[in-house]
Amino acid sequence: MKISTRGRYAVRLMLDLAANGSDTYVTVKSIADRQEISAKYLEQIISVLNRAGFVKSVRGSHGGYRLTRPAREYTVGMILRTIEGSLAPVAYLEDNPVKCHRSKTCVALDVWKQIDNAVSNVVDNITLADLVAKERVYAEMA
Repeated sequence: MKISTRGRYAVRLMLDLAANGSDTYVTVKSIADRQEISAKYLEQIISVLNRAGFVKSVRGSHGGYRLTRPAREYTVGMILRTIEGSLAPVAYLEDNPVKCHRSKTCVALDVWKQIDNAVSNVVDNITLADLVAKERVYAEMA
């Protein structure tokens, strides 16, 4: 499993909204400037997040985007799965139950399951609120 640029940028975009847009709408251009990412690329990503109900948009001179829920209710795993799809290290773990003719005798299956569980345990237990808090600590250290 490899997280794409799109997935990494989605996390950064959501983190930026969590840090900068709790009471106001934030423009894609301002996020792009802060994150040093193409605004056009962020528009594509935020469109997916908007359709998923993660962000709300408002048009107009005071428009932009904001989170639909508090930052503590979004995990990194939620964001990555919305953008990337499954995070499973092998395709046949995406099926439930596993649809591999060797699954009953495949000793490697346990390895793939452990990797999948480890990744899920990390990304599903880190919230945007956790990242905002960490970002503030890093800013104080700089």
